[in-house]
Amino acid sequence: MRLQPAESNGPAEPEPVREGPETKLKEFKQHSTTLPFGQPTSLSSIGGPTYVTAQTLIQQVAYTLSDRLWTYSPETFDLDVAVKDWFAEGSDNVYGYPTNVESMQIRQGAASIALGYIFSKDFDLKKRYVPQSILASSSTLQYLRAALDQLSLLYSVASPFVAHIAAIDYAGASSQLVTDYISALSLAEELGLGIICSFSAYEAQHMALLSTLLASIIPTIHIYDGVSIGRETTRVIDVLDQTGLHNTYKAIQHEISTPGKKNADLDTKVLRLLNAFNGELGTQYRVFEYHGHATPDSVLVVFGTAESSLASQVALSLERDGAKVGVLNVRIYRPFIEEEFLKILPESVRTIGVLGQVNDQQAVSDGSVRSNLYGDVVAAITFSDKSATPPAVVDVKYARETVWTPVSVAAAFQLLVEKPILQPKTELTESEAPSPLQLLDPSSVQQYTFWDIDTSESANAPAALGQALATDSANNVTTKTAYDNLIQGGVFRSDIRKSKKTIEAPYSIDAADVVYVGGESLLQTFDILNSLKAGGKVILKLPSVKDDELEKKLPVKFRNALAAKNAKLYILDPPAIEIVANDLAQELYLTELAFLRVALPNLEKTGLQKLASVNGTIETFEELAKVLDNALRLIETPEPWATEELEGTPPSLLKDIYASSFVAYDKIEAEPPTYLKDWKTAAKGLIFKEAYGTKPALRPDVNVKTYTVHVQENRRLTPPSYNRNIFHIEFDLGNSGLTYDIGEALGIHAENDEVEVEEFIKFYKLDPQEVVEVPNRENPQVLENRTVYQALMQNVDIFGRPPKRFYESLAEFADNPDERKELTTLGGPTKEGNQEFKRRAEVDTITYADVLLEFPSAHPSFHDIVRIVSPMKRREYSIASCQKVTPNSVALMIVVVGWVDPQGRDRFGQATRFLNKLRVGASVTVSVKPSVMKLPPKSTQPLIMAGLGTGLAPFRAFVQYRAWEKAQGKDIGSVLLYMGSRHQREEYCYGEEWEAYQDAGVITLLGRAFSRDQPQKIYIQDRMRQTMNDIIQAYLKEEGAFYLCGPTWPVPDVTNVLEDAIAREAKTLGKKVTPRTEIEKLKDQLRYVLEVY
Repeated sequence: MRLQPAESNGPAEPEPVREGPETKLKEFKQHSTTLPFGQPTSLSSIGGPTYVTAQTLIQQVAYTLSDRLWTYSPETFDLDVAVKDWFAEGSDNVYGYPTNVESMQIRQGAASIALGYIFSKDFDLKKRYVPQSILASSSTLQYLRAALDQLSLLYSVASPFVAHIAAIDYAGASSQLVTDYISALSLAEELGLGIICSFSAYEAQHMALLSTLLASIIPTIHIYDGVSIGRETTRVIDVLDQTGLHNTYKAIQHEISTPGKKNADLDTKVLRLLNAFNGELGTQYRVFEYHGHATPDSVLVVFGTAESSLASQVALSLERDGAKVGVLNVRIYRPFIEEEFLKILPESVRTIGVLGQVNDQQAVSDGSVRSNLYGDVVAAITFSDKSATPPAVVDVKYARETVWTPVSVAAAFQLLVEKPILQPKTELTESEAPSPLQLLDPSSVQQYTFWDIDTSESANAPAALGQALATDSANNVTTKTAYDNLIQGGVFRSDIRKSKKTIEAPYSIDAADVVYVGGESLLQTFDILNSLKAGGKVILKLPSVKDDELEKKLPVKFRNALAAKNAKLYILDPPAIEIVANDLAQELYLTELAFLRVALPNLEKTGLQKLASVNGTIETFEELAKVLDNALRLIETPEPWATEELEGTPPSLLKDIYASSFVAYDKIEAEPPTYLKDWKTAAKGLIFKEAYGTKPALRPDVNVKTYTVHVQENRRLTPPSYNRNIFHIEFDLGNSGLTYDIGEALGIHAENDEVEVEEFIKFYKLDPQEVVEVPNRENPQVLENRTVYQALMQNVDIFGRPPKRFYESLAEFADNPDERKELTTLGGPTKEGNQEFKRRAEVDTITYADVLLEFPSAHPSFHDIVRIVSPMKRREYSIASCQKVTPNSVALMIVVVGWVDPQGRDRFGQATRFLNKLRVGASVTVSVKPSVMKLPPKSTQPLIMAGLGTGLAPFRAFVQYRAWEKAQGKDIGSVLLYMGSRHQREEYCYGEEWEAYQDAGVITLLGRAFSRDQPQKIYIQDRMRQTMNDIIQAYLKEEGAFYLCGPTWPVPDVTNVLEDAIAREAKTLGKKVTPRTEIEKLKDQLRYVLEVY
């Protein structure tokens, strides 16, 4: 890594936050990884100190100096995204007109149109000396070969021609994107083309300009790493604007075109061009550039962007440690000027290693295959008389899929020397000198890495943070992102580096100060802590995970590494903040803020302003900052994590993301067009079923297997005078074919209230019989034909609670300015809007229908209502019966959800009201859903069950099944049933059944906890603790299974009882155990099962 002093005029920065009454929400969206921070860049803004990518600079040179640009960019490569924008905007080149940009198909004969234009009879001869350019990837060169071959033969009468080639291809049958140089090297050798390589983003503009100038002598390829370095956003100090490019181009052209300089040989012309170039710009570029020991024994010859940059840095680092090695980087490869190569090669060299790229690993292993560069180096050494004993030349081949790191480059040097070049650390070297491969100074460079799923709400956070950090002109920031769309449906890694000096680091961060992990699933695939420095910090997003559940979520290897590196672990729980839970879009801002507090706590106040200058509003960030502690907590690393041993074979984890794409996988297809507009279209579909693909369905609005069942019993279990209506409902299965297993849930496809639907139709002035098109309840991509009445009864959740996005969508339909403003506020991120939305959702319990009634000027059509109102979802309830016992019926235990809103209106849960009102004989559409509540494999294993309220439902099925087994003559294990409710008189649901089963010897222990029937409250965990010996016997000695069903609040207390039982039994046996670890083992054995809500 090179650290160069920065000239702090500052980059082109986002506009600062302005004070004033209006705070406009800034949305941050990444448009392309080839653009700086993913943001569009105007042609006129490129110049001076600025944040750019190499790809943007190359496009700037090509557009500025070319008459025409032909682009051959595979989909998602975005090699031409900037020039297409500039052409569309009408931006002029230096000749006073927009450069014509033609995006071409990638196929055989692809460049024929460019050839035809250059040699056309109609070609404007005034443009004879104006460059023509191509933007393409190395994977497309095979399709351009024929045209380039003809061009090279006719070049004496052609315009200057330069091809800017991003070295990108896919690795054979693999999906990995690789840096491919061999396609360009082979083509240049065969056709006699010039070829120049950029070593970094800092010289990409210069090399693009040099290549364009060389094109006046020979058709030229400018090649650069298009996979990683070409897409890295970084700050370049000395960027030439369009005027600077033009003046430099003209001055150098004038210098090399003077009389007496045109008739020299090709090598001389190239050297004169390079001298003129350096003279004009004050640079020191050479055809070959040496770095390392002054008198090396071994030298590595290198071609390629990352290869050259990294090899020179490693060589200098090794040289400081006393290793007599060096690197010779090839900048201008064609023509290969042997005299220059021999001139710069140190005389002391005894071994030359040629780091040469070959196609694949098979070619690396094949001794008959040689790299292109090896042949040129051998020829130069063989025919040289520089030394009586020429150095040995070794072909150090590598496959295209090789990803270079400091360690792998050092390994290449090691092949050339006998002694180890990396000396083991000693106390002296550790205290007084950095490691030989520590290419950056950790005291001056801060490094941050983000790992996330590409569909994450916070996927844009790294780019936004990078741009926010870049607003400080005293700092230099680099960012880059890699995507792998084949892992977990799409993941990405983003690296951010920050320093007071310019950074050149062409490799992934290997010692991050802070690592952000966007989900626990990533820990199962990647060795994320491998790239964290000792003492670093980790932010792990784990929604709704409590501390006592954390250890189960973290793999053993992750816990070991966390303790070994003495790292700090922060848990980010976005739903813990209410405004984030209600509006997922806020998660982006929360993630940025959490990173700021963990990584740069001293800069949080100014950091909020910087973040607000990029996205969101200052009010949004300040509001979130006040409550951030609710969602961000520091976890104390338990000592046992350092010594935990992994059972079985350690998992093989990836240490990095190997890019398979430059964009996130697009999982969202375009919304299908609406074909159905009236009843005539529906009629055609019914008459001509085959032509229209019409399929009849019992309930077309659901895409799971459904059944029609009929109510055979609906009785209330609590007294009518009691304020909680818990009822038992049983369905006759008839000939529906429905079957279910113990512990499964029944999905109820409920309907809205008929009276309320009719009132809404009347208020909204709808035709209930009009045929409309509505999205499927479970799959919005599936469309059905329904009447308006059917849609409102079964599809559209018109009486559900609207999210923020509904207010935002509805605002577009409001004709009244005041109503539009209020709706926009409710749907926006402001503090006022958030508070009002929260009141409406939690206090007033407003529905979609209420909002449409409240804002009459916002009157979307019914087709639009279907689009912006969420579809109804099925509600699932644990089955409270066993089909072995009641083969023709299925039962549920349900509590009616009801309340009174501030206006005095009775409100109800949609599904529970629907079920409660059903009369015997009514038909209902249902489906079956599997559950985690499963019986243990052996009938003799005890059951310990704890149910609160309607959480008893699955245990009724469990007990029925054990009773059936006992009736069959089978031996059954003990059954311990603990139940909790408020009052025995009102809520002892199924009490007579439980007591009958106890009398029959099915239930062994009945632990009843009625919390409010005595002065001191008694809960379910209290009854469990009172019967600890029974639990130890059934759960631990007889290997029973424990189940808890109901609300979440008793989980910690109930688990503590089980942990105490484990500790007591272990003490009795003289064993030393960790109860929490034992609980985790029981979970894995399905002997500790929770179904809580």
